[in-house]
Amino acid sequence: MVYDKQAVREVLDKAKAVGREALTAPEGRLVCEAYGIPTPGEGLATTADEAVKLAEDLGGGPVAMKIVSPDILHKTEAGGVLVGVHGADAVRDGYEKILANAQAYKSDASVHGVQVQQMLSGGQEVIIGATTDQSFGKVVVFGLGGVLVEVLKDVTFRLAPVDAGEARSMLDGIAAAELLRGVRGGEAVDEDKLADVIVRLSDLVTDFPEIRELDLNPVFADAKGAVAADVRILVETEPQPERPRYTHEQMLEVMTRLMHPRAVAVIGASNEAGKIGNSVMKNLINGGYAGEIYPINPKSDEVLGRKAYARVADIPGEVDVAVFAIPAKFVVGAVREVGEKGIPAAVLIPSGFAETGNHELQEELVATAREAGVRLLGPNIYGYYYTPENLCATFCTPYDVRGGVALTSQSGGIGMAILGFSRTTRTGVSAIVGLGNKADIDEDDLLTFFAEDPNTKCIAMHLEDLKDGRAFVEAARQTTKRKPVVVLKAGRTALGARAANSHTGALAGDDKVYDDILRQAGVVRAYSLNDMLEFARGLPVLPTPKGENVVIITGAGGSGVLLSDACDANGLSLMDIPPDLDKAFKAFIPPFGAAGNPIDITGGEPPSTYEATIKLGLEDPRIHALILGYWHTIVTPPMVFAELVAKVVGEARAAGIDKPVVASLAGDTEVEQASEYLYDNGVVAYPYTTEKPVAVLGAKYRWARAAGLL
Repeated sequence: MVYDKQAVREVLDKAKAVGREALTAPEGRLVCEAYGIPTPGEGLATTADEAVKLAEDLGGGPVAMKIVSPDILHKTEAGGVLVGVHGADAVRDGYEKILANAQAYKSDASVHGVQVQQMLSGGQEVIIGATTDQSFGKVVVFGLGGVLVEVLKDVTFRLAPVDAGEARSMLDGIAAAELLRGVRGGEAVDEDKLADVIVRLSDLVTDFPEIRELDLNPVFADAKGAVAADVRILVETEPQPERPRYTHEQMLEVMTRLMHPRAVAVIGASNEAGKIGNSVMKNLINGGYAGEIYPINPKSDEVLGRKAYARVADIPGEVDVAVFAIPAKFVVGAVREVGEKGIPAAVLIPSGFAETGNHELQEELVATAREAGVRLLGPNIYGYYYTPENLCATFCTPYDVRGGVALTSQSGGIGMAILGFSRTTRTGVSAIVGLGNKADIDEDDLLTFFAEDPNTKCIAMHLEDLKDGRAFVEAARQTTKRKPVVVLKAGRTALGARAANSHTGALAGDDKVYDDILRQAGVVRAYSLNDMLEFARGLPVLPTPKGENVVIITGAGGSGVLLSDACDANGLSLMDIPPDLDKAFKAFIPPFGAAGNPIDITGGEPPSTYEATIKLGLEDPRIHALILGYWHTIVTPPMVFAELVAKVVGEARAAGIDKPVVASLAGDTEVEQASEYLYDNGVVAYPYTTEKPVAVLGAKYRWARAAGLL
């Protein structure tokens, strides 16, 4: 697309020159014209006679009249908007009324005149806008417009810039998407032209980052195209500081040394039981870490049988990581010494920084670390684990069940929950990492490492905020192409409006901006801690499905209904069973059973019925995933069912048939052991619930779709 960037630059520079943060409506129209965004015919009147002449030039039909003042942003609130004004006398009276209302609303307002605009009507009113989010930067919004945006807030967000495909996905991303396609005889809008306006607005705010906020509301969309009836643009009056960024190679180099250290220094190592420095030393030693461990304690000659050093500088060899277990007030000076020693990473367990309100100390810490060339993990964390190196650099209890799941948390309490869940379920982990205050190293650093780490198959992250959401999205997009990334975002309530409800900035203050943009990045979002942990545990177990056809095989009709509901809630598609497959299933189930989908084999059937139907479901290539509903009976006891399913699934996988299989087991306490057995044998299974196994399968599907694997 060819844009007139110079025209936009002149408008923005003119506003900046006088310190204005809001463009006038005529200026907004010039900006839109420069980027090919359609607007209605209009003109600026500075007298009542000029207003009458403009109305006649616009065809003599009804017009809209709006106050033009850089000091009046909310024109309707000021009584500065009249619509449907028709006839010379009405236009003349409207002009005088608008000026009088503006004077009453803000007596010292600078008034440029009254905008006379061709009235638009018909079609569907939508909002297209952009705002500067504190975390994500430029974000584009689309939804129902006019007054509906205030009431329904039916909007969707994307990270700018968006291409044509993403713009079209925004049209599908609102609850009222069917309205755009025409309902009850209504005319469908031209979706290509509407998406084109989204792309042009996205390009505009990307090319001119000083545009803080931009609203096109309403945009009238119909079968002929889309026209922006009202334009509102706010600009930054001061240069915005740039966030420090590290290259992919820089992040990977430091994170590799952090996770694969040849030597670790413990600053504040102690012989005294109960001290954090003592616990860290014991975990490093007893956890089996094979590298060098250097205790730093100026008052001891040795700690736990290892030679101690008064200062980091006294260590004879090279060190990759320094773990801090000293009070906050000593940390800055010690970080400076760590930098002088050439240690690239510091793990800061101490609290007493921004989390307690001591922002100045944390800012000093970060500035010192950057100057010294040291990356910081923390402060205010429990430490970290990396099981491939038997590395327990933490004061918490050791963890040694190796596997492919990397878990991170911003909260120490959540970190302990992760540890406890992993231990109870024996979830194999590659890493457990605390992030704490995220003064420096954050989620995008970790994603950069885990994406390349052959020991990690799935990443699950608890976060309360994103320091640099754009950097996170860039890292996530690269990672999710290869591995699932699960995110639990805490704080799902509104972050607070930055403007009136009808403005894009306020809409972006809601949690939905996280929801949409994380989905755009291919992330699987969890909405509870338990979901995050269960997704992390289950996703590596399930093979990637090859298609959307899901089949339920159940021994209880009631479970089949609940499993169907769970499929709908998790975006799964129940297969429409073709006649030949329906006939094949009926051959194995009693006459009073039910084929179709769910396939109800009834509860009184022997193990052979389960075996035959599950085997058929696995062998038919048109079926892509199986959900099993088991009902506890004496004919097929829980462990008999579990062993049978494990055998059938194992035989299929040995033959090259690798489909995801999940199971819901209803029954007495014996179903608990049966579920554990199934999980250990590659079938995600849960007792007493129809929702959890389907939710895990749904999460696997969401990742597979985002990664383009279906």
